[in-house]
Amino acid sequence: MAGLPERVKRLMREDLRELTPYDPAFRETEVNLSANENTWPVSEARLASYVAALERVALYRYPDPLAHELRARIAELHGLAPEQVIVCNGADEGLFNLLLAFSGPGREVVVAPPTFEEYANFAALLAAPVRRVWREERAFTLDEEALAEASCSAALTILCSPNNPTGDVVRPEFVRALHDSTPGIVLVDEAYAEFASPESSVVPLLSSSERLVVARTFSKAFSLAGARLGYLLASPDVVAALASVRQIYSVNAVTQALGLAALEAKDEVDELVAKIIAERGRLCAALGELSRELGVEVFASEANFVLLRLPHASAVRERLADEESVLVRDFSYARGLGGCLRVSVGTPAEDDRFLAGFARILREECAQAS
Repeated sequence: MAGLPERVKRLMREDLRELTPYDPAFRETEVNLSANENTWPVSEARLASYVAALERVALYRYPDPLAHELRARIAELHGLAPEQVIVCNGADEGLFNLLLAFSGPGREVVVAPPTFEEYANFAALLAAPVRRVWREERAFTLDEEALAEASCSAALTILCSPNNPTGDVVRPEFVRALHDSTPGIVLVDEAYAEFASPESSVVPLLSSSERLVVARTFSKAFSLAGARLGYLLASPDVVAALASVRQIYSVNAVTQALGLAALEAKDEVDELVAKIIAERGRLCAALGELSRELGVEVFASEANFVLLRLPHASAVRERLADEESVLVRDFSYARGLGGCLRVSVGTPAEDDRFLAGFARILREECAQAS
């Protein structure tokens, strides 16, 4: 997207004039493994349940503002009270509303990059100062001591677990200690939690941690990225604060109906997640075979994606799209992620197509450079 003309910039808040639209660098390809979507097919029965749910939606009525039926079902799923759940137009809306309610000018937000870049971008929109506690540059491990120190005076500390794009999880014991040592809100974004060990989730800590917030989404495991449905779990008081700042009717009636139908198919979702986890293991093993031959570094992941560090990363990504019609995400431009590509775990057929093209192109790039 072209830059804004000066006449428009002059009308904007000065601190926002140089911001650019979110751009995931999508291209038209036959296989898209760049966005961490769940591309595995769902059953005919599940699709039929979606159609039936949508047929019951009264489109001429406004949706339930707080999605009471859906929040009650989500609360039941997690063993919580409905008052501990707020439903959002994608987890992103929930994250923004959390920052809106609890950060702002002079109210510092702590993040641990490399991580999801929208945390810092949302903070910038709200003129909140951001303190970055960088992960170790080779293995991307958290500097827990530095993070705890930085959070001592923060209004909000944000962690992603499993972390996007590195795929590692945060220790729940550390989250509990961090919550107890900081006066502010601690958010753990668990968008990819279904693909991780259940013991890594911090949802059980909510019963004794009044300033802990957990973000979840239907976009990944539930295959509903296009519906834009997420939710936050927190204490009733924090949920009430979030409800007071949210946009009215932000979760439409169609999305609420799809969410309820998706929860009815939870057993199928769990089976699909197990298959994706197994496929992630197969993908990592195949990539590991290239580590000795071509210098590919494969980072252990508990998400539905894998981060790779390799020579000629950007060139490989471009050639994959041009020659194989396979799109992966290039993070080489980002600080701390030089030479890194992120690959979503696709279906076996999609992954086989990626692996064949990736190995061929990387061998050719390495041969040309030698």
